[in-house]
Amino acid sequence: MTLAIATWNINSVRLRIRQVGMFLDRFAPDVLCLQETKCPDDRFPLKPFRHRGYEHVLLNGQKGYHGVAIVSRLPFLATSKRGFCQKGDARHAAVTVADGDDEIVIHNFYIPAGGDLPDPALNDKFAHKLAFLDEMTRWLSGPETDRRAVLVGDLNVAPLENDVWSHKQLLNIVSHTPVETERLEGVRAAGSWVDAVRNFVPADTKLYTWWSYRAQDWRRSDRGRRLDHIWVTPHLAPRLQNAEVIRAARGWKRPSDHVPVIVRIGSG
Repeated sequence: MTLAIATWNINSVRLRIRQVGMFLDRFAPDVLCLQETKCPDDRFPLKPFRHRGYEHVLLNGQKGYHGVAIVSRLPFLATSKRGFCQKGDARHAAVTVADGDDEIVIHNFYIPAGGDLPDPALNDKFAHKLAFLDEMTRWLSGPETDRRAVLVGDLNVAPLENDVWSHKQLLNIVSHTPVETERLEGVRAAGSWVDAVRNFVPADTKLYTWWSYRAQDWRRSDRGRRLDHIWVTPHLAPRLQNAEVIRAARGWKRPSDHVPVIVRIGSG
C-alpha cells in the first residue's frame, strides 16, 4: 500500500473549489492538506470533497484569513488543533491515520508570512513569524517526533539557495533571510525531520512552489520560491517513494499563487 499525501496553499477554498476538484480528479491523493482556506468552518464546501470519496475532514478555519483543513479518504484515529503565540489564528491541524498495525500523525501548518520588513523590532508580523517558528521548535522534538509523523504546509520560508530564483537578491527579502532560514532549520533539526522533496531533488537544482501574482508572465520570468514543504520523521524516511511538485497548476484558470506538492510513502 502507498500513502499519498498532498499539501496546497489554495488561497481561498471557496474561490478555487473547481481547481481543487481538478487536482483531486487527476492526482487522487489519500490525504490533502490545505492552507489559507479563508473560510469559517460552517462555510467550508464539503460536498465536492465527499462526492469524490473524501469523507473524513478536519477544519480549523476563520473568516477571511488563514485557515487550514485536512481532507482524507482514510478515517481519522485522532485529531487535534494547536494555537501558537496566543494569537487565536487558525494555523495548525493534525490527524492520525492507521499505518498497518501502527499510526502516522500528519501535521498541517500555515506559518505566518512575516510582512515585508525583516526586522522584528520594527515589524510585528516578522516578530510573530520568528516566535511561531521558535514555538514549533520547542514543541516538535523528543516524544512528539519519535514516531511516524509527517509535517506539511506553507511554511513561508525558502530555506536553500536553490529554493529561490536568486539567492543573492533575496537575502534581505522576507522568506529567505538568514534569520528565517536558520529558524526553520532549527525546527527541522529539533525533530530530525527529513525534507521529503529534496530527498529526490538535489539541493543544487532550482525548485519552486510559489510564483507571485505580480509577474506579468510567471513562466517566462520564473522568479519563484519553494515555500511549501513536506517533511517526514526518520521512522518514515526509508519508505519514501517519490515526490512531485505540480507546477502546471500555476497555469490553470484563476490559480492560486502556490502549487500542490505530493509525497508518496510505501508500506512498512
